[in-house]
Amino acid sequence: MLSETSATAATPHLDLLFAGSVFCDLVFAGVPLPEAGAEVFADAFMLTPGGTANRAVAASRLGASTALLSQLGDDALGSRVDDILSAEPELDLTWLKRVPGFQSPVSVSLTGQHERSFITYEEDALPLDWPEGGPTVGATHVGVQAELPAWVRRVREQGTVVFGGVGWDSSGEWSPSVLRRLREIDVFVPNDLEAMRYTRTDTAEDAARALGEYVGLAVVTRGARGVVAFERATDTLTEVDAIAVDTIDPTGAGDVFVASLMATERFDWPLDVRLRLACLCASLSVRTLGGAASAPRPAEILRFLDAEAPVGDWSTIRHWA
Repeated sequence: MLSETSATAATPHLDLLFAGSVFCDLVFAGVPLPEAGAEVFADAFMLTPGGTANRAVAASRLGASTALLSQLGDDALGSRVDDILSAEPELDLTWLKRVPGFQSPVSVSLTGQHERSFITYEEDALPLDWPEGGPTVGATHVGVQAELPAWVRRVREQGTVVFGGVGWDSSGEWSPSVLRRLREIDVFVPNDLEAMRYTRTDTAEDAARALGEYVGLAVVTRGARGVVAFERATDTLTEVDAIAVDTIDPTGAGDVFVASLMATERFDWPLDVRLRLACLCASLSVRTLGGAASAPRPAEILRFLDAEAPVGDWSTIRHWA
């Protein structure tokens, strides 16, 4: 049996839909890894929604009508994550289910000065499915490590723009099947290491061009070095620099980037402006603990632009914010 969370009524159209696992993230900052039998103390601690929730919260804070297709357990951690997500006014939780007896996924992040480590527990979840009678969707995000579910193909045929992502392949195989699967999506957003491994190339630029053989828009993130994107229709390579900030916790920055890029799908903005906003949102998110908790809102973006005056033309983003 599934029980629905309390949520807003379904809307006839959604800007964005995010499907996948929602985690309870326990983030400890300023902590070295303990030696066997030792105890260490963190400088700060945060409990925050993570996983797919990072993307959903980040997009909804930019004003996009956003839904989350996922599930949580009926345990205490699931209840706490549900409460936090319910406080996001633009986030529709109609399709976030509470499953009796299911352990909500948990991830512990230990963030030191120069490195991060993770401990994760996740049980097998029930298959996710977007109802045929559900609202139309402007864009959605799915993982492409495995075959895409039937509902993704169905909504794409109805006009939904499908963004895809991958995780690190710990097997080291970097299977070509992932590249073949890119023909089933519209936009692919890996990081530079993932992109180079899959395409067997040596630079992010070459990887972006190689990915353009399979997908209309390939966006390769490069951390502190920004992003490079290749648009197949125009045969154009676009590079945007990251915004330098003091980093406290980089957890979820990639999720904030892709969610912010997706949130601009509804705007008639040039690609470089969309990438610039996404890079800025990702940078702002690393200044405090937690991915979802740190995702910026327009007012915060405007304050940063006024205070820091970063190089470049920010007029479109400033006017929107």
